[in-house]
Amino acid sequence: MTADGLVLPLVGERQSLREQVAQALRDALVAGEMRPGLVYSAPVLAAQFGVSATPVREAMLDLAKEGLVEVVRNKGFRVTEMTDRDLDELTQIRELIEVPTVARLAGSRPAADFEALRPVAEEIVAAAHSGDLLAYVNADLRFHLGLLGLSGNAHLVEVVRGLRGRARLYGLRGLAERGALVTSAGEHIAILDALVGGDAAAAERVMSRHIRHVRGIWADQPEE
Repeated sequence: MTADGLVLPLVGERQSLREQVAQALRDALVAGEMRPGLVYSAPVLAAQFGVSATPVREAMLDLAKEGLVEVVRNKGFRVTEMTDRDLDELTQIRELIEVPTVARLAGSRPAADFEALRPVAEEIVAAAHSGDLLAYVNADLRFHLGLLGLSGNAHLVEVVRGLRGRARLYGLRGLAERGALVTSAGEHIAILDALVGGDAAAAERVMSRHIRHVRGIWADQPEE
């Protein structure tokens, strides 16, 4: 089974084409826009991106090394399927890492450091309102990695980046269509408000609720 007609953004020149394509594909994977069981052809994806097939093929090979897709000889790449157990385990690890890390940030950094992330949180809310799932996922990743980056632990940030890259938010489209995605988006603002106020308990509570909320989105099954 093959897939075409996937809506993907055109890429520019700020990063290498390979890096840009790889990140755009990661966003599409996390958003659940690319589905397990479908075979994606590099030339077809390249046409969607508006680039040659070479950087797309290279990017897909990078994703294959990360375990996000698998190579289908002479056809393209198939998205790796995630089980409910996989998603449960990813959630548990995120809770163990992110909740206490964010709680410790309260009172340890100037309020301006947290406020610097507010425009990104507002991007998430705007994307939720507009139903732009790829923009939502991209801004959400930048927010969480930027927040964790304030801990000063680069290794922690990379671990979480890898965990998030394996997520599958199959429920995003349904939430967006029902107008309920805005609720999850607003939790990013609440996290910042707690941190700006130096309230570690509130930051921990909201962050924990947010990760559980996200697991609920992961729980939705792919559309047929």
